Amino acid sequence: MAVRIRPIEYGDVRDAVNVIIGGSTRPESERPDDIDSYWAAVQETRARRGDVLVGELDGEVVGVCQVLIFQHFQHAGGWCCEIESVHVRADRRSQGIGSALLGAAEAFAQERGCYRVQFTSNSVRTDAHRFYSAHGYSATHQGFKKFFSS
Repeated sequence: MAVRIRPIEYGDVRDAVNVIIGGSTRPESERPDDIDSYWAAVQETRARRGDVLVGELDGEVVGVCQVLIFQHFQHAGGWCCEIESVHVRADRRSQGIGSALLGAAEAFAQERGCYRVQFTSNSVRTDAHRFYSAHGYSATHQGFKKFFSS
């Protein structure tokens, strides 16, 4: 059966969060019982022209990614796409789900007139880096993050 990529629905949130937990380098920061907070993030993302996509296989959510769209203060105010939270459930990796999610996110960005797609990937994720390189992405910049305690 082929993977189906579609916008997330409220009933998918818990499964999508569990997919993220399974692949996160910081799973302790997730709260899978706080469905409404995650749903608020979906609604905010949609209000800003983006979406959260899920990969569904055999009726189960097995992948997720967030597609953020923003207007850049460069490139004559052109539109950019930031892809975040790309995760595929561990038992479903290497089955084309990540490729389908990435392809759908790229198509989503192109439909919204984005001139560029970008993302960050944790330095320890060497398998993910090979995956992104195989899909035509180049490591052109070095990223930095600073976390605040909550």
